[in-house]
Amino acid sequence: MTDKTDKTQAPANPGKDRDIDDRKFYPAKQEADFADQVVPVTPQTQHPAYKLAFRDTDFMLRDELRPVRFQLELLKPEMLLDEARVGSTLVMYGSARIPSPEAADEVLAKAEKLPEDEARIARSLAAKAKYYGEAQKLARMVSEKAIVENGKRQFVVCSGGGPSIMEAANRGASDAGAESIGLNIVLPHEQAPNSYVTPYLALNFHYFALRKMHFLLRARAVAVFPGGFGTFDELFELLTLIQTGKMKPIPIMLFGKDFWSRVVDFDAIAEEGTISRKDLDLFHWCETADEAWEHIRDFYDLTENGQPAG
Repeated sequence: MTDKTDKTQAPANPGKDRDIDDRKFYPAKQEADFADQVVPVTPQTQHPAYKLAFRDTDFMLRDELRPVRFQLELLKPEMLLDEARVGSTLVMYGSARIPSPEAADEVLAKAEKLPEDEARIARSLAAKAKYYGEAQKLARMVSEKAIVENGKRQFVVCSGGGPSIMEAANRGASDAGAESIGLNIVLPHEQAPNSYVTPYLALNFHYFALRKMHFLLRARAVAVFPGGFGTFDELFELLTLIQTGKMKPIPIMLFGKDFWSRVVDFDAIAEEGTISRKDLDLFHWCETADEAWEHIRDFYDLTENGQPAG
């Protein structure tokens, strides 16, 4: 039988390859290597038309290739998370502007030198630093349990990969010595994954829709902290998916009842009749990480260590 240890070179005599189990077409990576090795420098081979399609970046970025880019952005994260044995996630949404508890004092000190309107906003953000702490604690608590079921890791912490509440989520997992996911998005202004995201689980997206899909494909619980338009978008899409029956219910924990009740009058929406009163049961109010974990436990009937109670 043919030695299978070296797949990088073409056989000297392909016609003599009698291995029944071996593939008869070379992998794309190997074909690309062949192309690099044998191409003579001519006007034909130097023209972009001669490039292999999957290596032609300009071609891949054409408008007509948008459906292909959709598929790639669906497949790459799915394959990488599957290879990392991520079975389910604890998704954490929230503001990119709330300071950490360590930075809150500095924010307050700077506020003293600002015009009153800006100072009020700075004080408001500094007061929300407690939610950074609770996000970090929740991520650490769940990550420490290292829940594994059917050979896959469960409730792996997943954030948007950015600063503030997102950083707190990845930081909490890191505190527990656990890996965590960051789903970043390309934006016109500078942005990068926070330093606590596990490097091989730092994924970057062009399409918001595909990013939001990946947030929820493996989500088994979602913690939502005070945030802006992005957090609202993520929260209300999740509520809509469950309300309409497109997605099975999962624990949704809203941290900060004072904040959410001030910026969204959920009761008024129900009173207006545009949602049912029972739709308000789709989420659960929380103030602390302990309350959130208790809600997750009750929902899935788990022990304190995250194992099935039965």
